[in-house]
Amino acid sequence: MAYNDELTNRVREALADLPNVEEKKMFGGVGFMLNGKLCFGVESEELLCRIDPDLQEEVAEMPGVKPMIKGNQTMKGYVFVHEDVLKNQKDFDYWINLALQYNSKAQPSKKRKKA
Repeated sequence: MAYNDELTNRVREALADLPNVEEKKMFGGVGFMLNGKLCFGVESEELLCRIDPDLQEEVAEMPGVKPMIKGNQTMKGYVFVHEDVLKNQKDFDYWINLALQYNSKAQPSKKRKKA
């Protein structure tokens, strides 16, 4: 699955002044790690945001938002936001700030042992 270059570049610009940002190819798109934790991803025409799981239900009602589903399980604290609702800078900044705020509280994923 191809990812959206324009949306990816917007995320890069938003994170440009932050330390400890790492960009990785993942999930058929691009992931942005902040302080060793997944914070954003760009996949097709959607922005993946890692947010406070307590906000999951609240943001699920917003236009263009859908949960991240892996198999049959909804991944709590991860939502996809369609690029159509990110065209306005204020709306884009809302999602960027929401994920950045949670990143400082988020726990890093457990490292998997190599087989």
